[in-house]
Amino acid sequence: MNLETLKTPGLILDINRVKRNAKRIGERLKDWGINLRPHVKTHKCIEVAKIQTEGHSGAVTVSTLAEAKAFAANGFTRITYAIPIEPGKFSEAIALSKNCDELALITDDLEVPQSLNAQAKNENVTLNLFLKVDCGYHRCGVEPTRSEALEIPRRIAAASNLRFAGILTHAGHSYHCRNHEELLNLARTERDVMTEFANRLRHEIGEVPIVSIGSTPTITTVDHLEGIDEARPGNYIFFDAFQARLGSCSLEDCALTVLASVVHRDVTRRKVIVDAGAIALSKDRGPVEFDSGCGYGRVLDLEGNDLGMVVNEMSQEHGVLLGSNDGIIDRLKVGTRVRIVANHSCLTAAQHTHYNVIEGDRMVDQWKIHTGW
Repeated sequence: MNLETLKTPGLILDINRVKRNAKRIGERLKDWGINLRPHVKTHKCIEVAKIQTEGHSGAVTVSTLAEAKAFAANGFTRITYAIPIEPGKFSEAIALSKNCDELALITDDLEVPQSLNAQAKNENVTLNLFLKVDCGYHRCGVEPTRSEALEIPRRIAAASNLRFAGILTHAGHSYHCRNHEELLNLARTERDVMTEFANRLRHEIGEVPIVSIGSTPTITTVDHLEGIDEARPGNYIFFDAFQARLGSCSLEDCALTVLASVVHRDVTRRKVIVDAGAIALSKDRGPVEFDSGCGYGRVLDLEGNDLGMVVNEMSQEHGVLLGSNDGIIDRLKVGTRVRIVANHSCLTAAQHTHYNVIEGDRMVDQWKIHTGW
């Protein structure tokens, strides 16, 4: 089977680029003595995780308990579930912990340690629990200056069946940086907020086992990570059109594309329709705040050459490409295959069941994507 005959829409994964991306970030963190705990929500795939953890501790980060179960069942038994734990998921997390060498949960809530500890004690298990810190993103986490930032670790440390795992943050606001200087300054802030707060915690309550950060834009940009123990980047393994626009990578580093077929061509309106819409690509708007023409993905030919087009509009199963070059419109006849670098590879991958893995110009395998919550 080749890309001309593969059913569309579908995911194409360039294994050589995956390996190159894994090596780039893996070696960067090793040089600094930082433990890599990659966020596997990007790919939700056992085979990809094996590539990115080779030569590292084997620890991973997940965003759903379904991911955690799938990875634990396939030999990944050091897992951080990086969504704040809530009481409705206590039982499921505790059951999962019995199949893991180490399951770490996170919280930013004053009441969770007591109630989680009671249930863990009842089940005779001990859980690792991080404090989620807000380093400026303002999505989740406690700001280090608030009283809860000290009180929550105290409550965790005092609990009979909880271990204080340390502090964890995510600089998601790095995706709003417009240039390298802004990104570097933000990456330094992420690092410095966490190291300064860790020192304060050590003075106030004692040991802080792990200081953990995570964001592909900051990891690819930061100048050093002194005082940090662990990094949890995820998107770097595939990259995407958003990361290329931010400068975290080049378009040639993007390992994941969506294969699509031209299903309609309107020469008069200079419009081409492909069979990859919001379901196949996701409707992530990308860096629209500083690149209004970014569309929903960059369009390549089958060999990976940029055609100078984007997906301008989408409905559920239709993607609209608009062209100003007559030669491009003439090339894109009904049935022509293209590859699209989506804005956000994590969301795009989660829409599909498997990857079609290519090496060079050959399809070599299919790898399952473990979806669900």
